[in-house]
Amino acid sequence: MARYARLLHLLVACLLLQSACTGLPSTTATVSSVDLQRDTDLTTPTALPDGIVDAADAEYLLLTNIYERASPSVVHIEATIFGETRRGSGFVYDRQGHILTNAHLVKDADAIEVTLRNAYALEAALLGLDSFSDLAVLKVRAAEDRLSPLRIGDSATVKVGQRAISIGNPFGLKTAMTAGIVSGLGRTLPSASMIDAIPAAGFDNPAIIQIDAAIHPGNSGGPLLDSKGIVIGVTTAMQSDSGQFQGIGFAVPADTMRRVIPDLIAEGRVEYAWLGISVMPEDGGYGVAGLSEALDLPVERGVLLRGVSEISPAHRAGLRGGDTLVDVRGKPVCAGGDLIVAINDTYFENLDGLITYLVQNARPGDEVEVVAIRDRKAVEFTLKLEARPAREGPTIGCASAR
Repeated sequence: MARYARLLHLLVACLLLQSACTGLPSTTATVSSVDLQRDTDLTTPTALPDGIVDAADAEYLLLTNIYERASPSVVHIEATIFGETRRGSGFVYDRQGHILTNAHLVKDADAIEVTLRNAYALEAALLGLDSFSDLAVLKVRAAEDRLSPLRIGDSATVKVGQRAISIGNPFGLKTAMTAGIVSGLGRTLPSASMIDAIPAAGFDNPAIIQIDAAIHPGNSGGPLLDSKGIVIGVTTAMQSDSGQFQGIGFAVPADTMRRVIPDLIAEGRVEYAWLGISVMPEDGGYGVAGLSEALDLPVERGVLLRGVSEISPAHRAGLRGGDTLVDVRGKPVCAGGDLIVAINDTYFENLDGLITYLVQNARPGDEVEVVAIRDRKAVEFTLKLEARPAREGPTIGCASAR
């Protein structure tokens, strides 16, 4: 009986094994058929028509073309100051070897080296610099065929929203491009106070172009270009608490360059025209537009005088500062002064417009016609502009309104 029991167990085991073995092919076939079905559902999309691709790439082709045309004109600058090296950018101004850059990059330099395209390096001499505009001119001795000047444009036509292209040498790297838009106009920078240890007070760099293109250390002094590859400014600084790019960059406008550069080449310095006026700070709604209702002003643009310097052309011509302090929104405001609205038939919105006119269009010794509002009537004054003094002297007007 034991023998028959063992045979029965063996027979059952064989039957179970056979069932398992015969089931495997069926399961494998099922999985394979599913995988094959999934593979047939995966299809490769066809490429877009060339016309769509070309349209999408048009902007990048434009940038590539501008880089290829403009980058040979951009130079790398190394300035040695007391054993330390400052690195930045510049660009070729003409075939006589004049190179434009920022004043803060080369001020007090013991030696300056300029590297042109194809890594051609040579020493440069500093012809002149101007702290107020943060512009400087270098001179190199190089064959004309090594120098490719860039065309200087008209920054008065620049508009917010247009393309802004910066080429420079960020972090000392070889020429690189960044692009964005013009995000603001009419800014001012205290360039002189950032450069000079003891600057003359009260004079800022006007009409600054604000951009959102990434500006990094080493870009300073490089050109800011429009969509045609024409220079509309010189990259000069960035607004950042950390020292890194945070979305706001600045450039000195081309119209300021056109005024400053010839003087730097010829004289090594620049003298600016001076009226000798002082005004209320215009931020926080205390410009003419913000004060027009509270002070019952007849216009909403121009420059309301708080005071005039005793030694100024404005004082000698008869312009007057304010004589009454008025509380406006909890702040003392100087009222009663002349309100300048135009110089030589050029009307402006605010102080920045007035300063921009003087910087870009006037020189010491020029005789100008000033139109001002006094007692709600337009009055004309003729005065002869003078050079900015080291000190403005005592001011006649509301001294306590700040």
